[in-house]
Amino acid sequence: MRVNIYYGGRGLADDPTLTVISKIQDILEELKVKVERYNLYELKNKITSLGSTIGDCDGVVLATTVEWVGMGGYMQHFLDSCWLYADKSKVEDVYMFPVVLSRCYGEREVVNAFNNSWEIIGGKLGNSLSAYVDNVSDFEFNVDYNTFIEKFSENIYRTISKKALTLPSSTSMIKKNLLRDTIHLTPQENEQLSKFAADDTFVKTQKEDIEYLSAMYKELYDSESKGGDQYYIDVLKNNFNNSSKYLGSYMLIISDKKEQTSITDSSSSKKLVIEISGSNIEVSFGEKLDADVIGKMDKETFERIVSGQTSFQRSFMAGDMTAKGNLKDLKMLDELFIFQK
Repeated sequence: MRVNIYYGGRGLADDPTLTVISKIQDILEELKVKVERYNLYELKNKITSLGSTIGDCDGVVLATTVEWVGMGGYMQHFLDSCWLYADKSKVEDVYMFPVVLSRCYGEREVVNAFNNSWEIIGGKLGNSLSAYVDNVSDFEFNVDYNTFIEKFSENIYRTISKKALTLPSSTSMIKKNLLRDTIHLTPQENEQLSKFAADDTFVKTQKEDIEYLSAMYKELYDSESKGGDQYYIDVLKNNFNNSSKYLGSYMLIISDKKEQTSITDSSSSKKLVIEISGSNIEVSFGEKLDADVIGKMDKETFERIVSGQTSFQRSFMAGDMTAKGNLKDLKMLDELFIFQK
């Protein structure tokens, strides 16, 4: 027989729950029960993976202390991991015994929360131990209280060894409804997934990848809705001031990322060649390294310019655009292209 004890308190020296679970552990071990204890406050970075540990035991003791309201974050996190990653086929045969001590109010409410949670997860319910503790020393050395804890511990042993019958409840129907549309994973997949979820570096990387992909697809969607690459050519041609007598050429490098503002770094960029001869303008994708001005900006800056929110000159002065070539030719960009808000 194997029983796991999960302690969700903060590990304070005067925590009455520590006294109770220590006595429960001693009595169960005297009865030749293999007891494994998990102090969640010491394993807070691994709580997500602990859901996989309940499938290998016959019973669990969920123990916590109510210090102001509710069961506390560590225990709630553990129950979340049980729901998400525990092997539900094994949990069906696991009895749960709540141990809740309170220094203020609400021990019975937490017991009910444990019972409801465990039934939804799919396990069986055992007896509970709950109490309000005013003075830890008086509680610890009270003979009657110690006798009660001993009987509770012995009852854990009897309930598991006799495989006590539990009647069905409406909570089991809630579980079925919740699981109806969920993905069914093998125990091996559950264990692997729980390890990944407990890896903060992996989770952070996944979030960054999702954000990057979301931004990329949004950008693709926005670009396609505007006409794709042709948009960059059309927006310049349509806003060209054909009354100008300017003769010259530009190359604009529009980068995907704001960080890429160096003229020499043009990877993942669109390169627009603009050739102007009086009232005539030609805009195309390509390279012209001998252009009068070579400018570079990110897509966000380009959008602000063509929407009339700023100008080429202001973007250059603000550092949002870099350029090399004749400064006079750079200033001409704002005369050659008139963008309206």
